[in-house]
Amino acid sequence: MATLNVIRRWALRDQMSIREISRRTGLARNTIKKHLRSDESEPKYPRRASSSKLDPYAEKLATWLVIEATKSRKQRRTLRQIHTTQPKKEKTKNLSTS
Repeated sequence: MATLNVIRRWALRDQMSIREISRRTGLARNTIKKHLRSDESEPKYPRRASSSKLDPYAEKLATWLVIEATKSRKQRRTLRQIHTTQPKKEKTKNLSTS
């Protein structure tokens, strides 16, 4: 929920008191006053760029899913089923090359 926008809307458009806004949001009255006085919009935080353990295999997994998507509904398998049905040597070879 966009807290700053809600606080401003309640205070300016709905003419709600700071005490009422504080009661509804659970924030202190001083905090409500601070937000109303500031010209700041919602704070923007940088996105974390974290990699997944599956990133090296993402291309191969996507290929498997595309192949499965072309099959009829009853013939489709999940990635877990595909992974367990592959022979051991083929699994390591396929995952290491992609």
